[in-house]
Amino acid sequence: MSRIGSERKIIMASIFLVFLGLITAVMNGRTDHIYRTGVAIVGLSIPLILPVKVPDPPERLRPFLAPVYNEGTMMILAVFIAVHVSLVNVPFTHYDLFHRDWRNADMISHFLGGLTLWLIITEVLGELSAGWMRVSRREVVVYSFVVFYTLAIGWEVAEKLSEGSITFIHETAANKLRDLVMDTLGALFGLWMLRRKNYPFSLPRE
Repeated sequence: MSRIGSERKIIMASIFLVFLGLITAVMNGRTDHIYRTGVAIVGLSIPLILPVKVPDPPERLRPFLAPVYNEGTMMILAVFIAVHVSLVNVPFTHYDLFHRDWRNADMISHFLGGLTLWLIITEVLGELSAGWMRVSRREVVVYSFVVFYTLAIGWEVAEKLSEGSITFIHETAANKLRDLVMDTLGALFGLWMLRRKNYPFSLPRE
């Protein structure tokens, strides 16, 4: 019997926490959270199943699938998803810390989300740099932040544009700026992890 690594255990524990959120959503009759937790469970199950079913993915797809095949990266994603889902509806309670009961809770989600997003972008770019891109370590970091801010700012703009149709989304410009600051702090923490710990992967060599 193969030994289950610590990263895989944390992924599985995160899925279980999200499952508790699904039970809570059913108990509270929150359709939005049933959908949210259901999608999260399916998504977090992919890195546990795909590498087993497809141990040798097509060469052209490998750079883009690299984060999915890296249990360290997926562990960080799983923790982010589990924490975010639990903030939106604390298991076995009616508390919605994210939208109603503690509006500053989104700072936690944006920090973890920024960390996760930047790591995934950087891992893909790093894998591409080993193939046809041929860019330096410094260029991988620079390009990763360009893509990161494009997505982060795009998300904030999309949220602002959706305020009219989604009633619980209403944030000031100051809140949007704070979100981007927390996203950035998460990304910078990811950069520190790679430079100091070479975890959950290593940047390309110079």
